[in-house]
Amino acid sequence: NMLGTAFLLLNGLLLLLLLYTTRRRNKNEPPLDKGSIPWLGHAFEFLKDPAKFLARMKDKHGDIFTFRLAGIYVTVLLDPNSFDGVLNDDTNSFDFNNRRGQLLKRIFNLQLPGNYPASILLLFFRHFHGVNQLKLSTSMTSHLSDVMLKSFEPRSPSQWREDGLFELCYSLLFRAGYLTLFERKDDVDAVYREFRKFDDLLTKLARGSLKREERRVVATSQDRLWDLLYSGRVNGSWQQSYVQFLEEMGVDADMQKKAQLLQLWNTQCNAGPAAFWVLGFLLTHPEAMEAVKSEISGLPSLQDTSLQRRPLNQLEAQSTPVFDSVLSETLRLTAAVMINREVVKDKILRMANGKEYHLRRGDRVCLFPFLSPQMDPQIHEEPQMFKYDRFLNEDKTVKKEFYKNEKKLKYFTLPWGAGKSICVGKEFAVTAIKQFVFLFLTHFDLELCSPNDKLPPVNPSRFGFGMLQPDGDLRVKFRLKTMQREM
Repeated sequence: NMLGTAFLLLNGLLLLLLLYTTRRRNKNEPPLDKGSIPWLGHAFEFLKDPAKFLARMKDKHGDIFTFRLAGIYVTVLLDPNSFDGVLNDDTNSFDFNNRRGQLLKRIFNLQLPGNYPASILLLFFRHFHGVNQLKLSTSMTSHLSDVMLKSFEPRSPSQWREDGLFELCYSLLFRAGYLTLFERKDDVDAVYREFRKFDDLLTKLARGSLKREERRVVATSQDRLWDLLYSGRVNGSWQQSYVQFLEEMGVDADMQKKAQLLQLWNTQCNAGPAAFWVLGFLLTHPEAMEAVKSEISGLPSLQDTSLQRRPLNQLEAQSTPVFDSVLSETLRLTAAVMINREVVKDKILRMANGKEYHLRRGDRVCLFPFLSPQMDPQIHEEPQMFKYDRFLNEDKTVKKEFYKNEKKLKYFTLPWGAGKSICVGKEFAVTAIKQFVFLFLTHFDLELCSPNDKLPPVNPSRFGFGMLQPDGDLRVKFRLKTMQREM
């Protein structure tokens, strides 16, 4: 009868709950921390502020531990000298395609063929390396010059303009990036507006925590972006080659539409926030600003500072160790990727200190480089502080040697991920950020609206999604330099 069936179902659910809550740590497994709430475990604390929660777990358990997160057990590895055991796994014990597929479905309503991840890497290597990358970077510089000059029309170039620095950096870099990769000018403003609405709610969408009104905003923005991105393709553009690639893989028109929003987000979500933090740290640390300006003023390719002449095409060839250190230090403090793998078969993970840990099939493994190595006080002294010369040797060359417990580190900062998770467009992104900051410092006077203003704190919901974003903004004023003068 129905009552008996309901009773059996309830018993089954209780038994499942009991199984989830009675997991025991076996011999050779990492420390286990299930939390006090059955099944949910540490879900609330983790989702509220992942970095704060994982730092607390590290203090309690050390460099490796397992915690419960809404029915899933996640093993977190925080010893950078042991990362290769996960990143370069040759036993096929770890998989990242399944988790990636789940996120694509949840965030972008997107389902792609199983061979998509490997195939797309080849396409991206072709476009974001070598001659093609140089072409894209040259085009990016040209578009940056245009959108930065355009931001002053129709007002007088020498007139001060005020804006929030985050909004300024994000809008200018997004527009230049969109024009470079999609090559369409007519809809760039509409695309940017909808993209920001979508991006602002993306972390909630990924975690399934949207409120009703937010769900409506996301759905509307997605629909508009799908239509805008799909409506007109320019022959010879990066976008056209991506669509052609999807067609060759047998991806239908509806999924092609949705896949373009994925690529818009992949290519545009990090550069603007990164540039905000670089300029923000420089503005709030005058000695760093002075050192960067001094280095820039000595670069031979910047002697002609006409914005229209695009003097920065050869920027990559210039030696800029001070600026490179500023960028590395900025990314150390604000790049917060999470590298996740699913354990698809039992695995013995050997640590750098010789200890071995058994990882269970069905669990998840997570590396969080933001916490270690990037914020580890044993690697980086006073890790919360911005030190513009942290990545400089005394002779002003780039510092590449860092140690923990007297052992040299292979990974001392990992802003772009590593192994199979590394960002393929890293070189293009770095060049774009450098070009933007250099153009700003050479062609504009830029100041804080209030000299004592501090950088806003980070938005904790962005941990695990690439570049952090600020919780708030930093008001700045800027104007076009009226003539070439000493920096």
